[in-house]
Amino acid sequence: MREEEKKLTSPKKVTRLFRKRWVLPAIYLFSAALILTGVLWFQSKNNDLAQHPSVDENEPNTSYNQEEAVPVNEAVEQFAMPVLDPNAVEIVKPFYDFEASEEEQEAALVSYNDEYHPNKGIDIAMKNGESFDVTASLSGTVVKAEKDPILGYVVQMEHDQGVVTVYQSLADVQVKAGDTVKQGQVIAKAGQNEFNKEAGIHVHFEIRKDSQPVNPVAYFDQPLTALTEEKADGETEQKAENQESEENNKDANPSSAVPDASIGMART
Repeated sequence: MREEEKKLTSPKKVTRLFRKRWVLPAIYLFSAALILTGVLWFQSKNNDLAQHPSVDENEPNTSYNQEEAVPVNEAVEQFAMPVLDPNAVEIVKPFYDFEASEEEQEAALVSYNDEYHPNKGIDIAMKNGESFDVTASLSGTVVKAEKDPILGYVVQMEHDQGVVTVYQSLADVQVKAGDTVKQGQVIAKAGQNEFNKEAGIHVHFEIRKDSQPVNPVAYFDQPLTALTEEKADGETEQKAENQESEENNKDANPSSAVPDASIGMART
């Protein structure tokens, strides 16, 4: 009997509960709160996905592919001797350095047409006197590839920041103007020319910065930036020396800084 009474009283309690005025509004408010919370959560989830879209590991990321990839471990090129095997060659005529000793300067003179000319590069030959492959010292673009009656076949390549490399006394040239050449690529064979017959079969190699020749030996195994930085430092020092010289001249001749009154009167 008690169990039956309990079963009968339970529905009555529920009915009594719903008869109260505050119950239904409370249920409606609670349901509305749940629905509103669900809508807001769904919207915030969509916003997060829009701002941070997921990337499938198997799909290419086009945003990254559009940017040019730069290898982190890419080695910076350094000036190299323009031969395949540096140990098999020797420098038969060095670069003429104006700050070198008199003996070194004399060894860097080239005799041509009964006149002596300072060597603007270095002349490289095989120790056994044979011909050899000439390679690009640095990657660049060929701007000149032609035969000169005195210098032999000449190849000239441009690089960044006003740097140019020159190869003379060549044979069997394998590049032409406009070609893009990689460092170490064979561009010709060593040959002979009229300007330095004494060197025999050789290649004359120059490095120029803003049309000024520099000693190639000083920059082998050095990056191109070493040449440009040294050039900038040299120009700064030269400007400082010129300014100091001008100030010393003014101190030594103070009257030279004062205009001549007679000249001013004559002009009037």
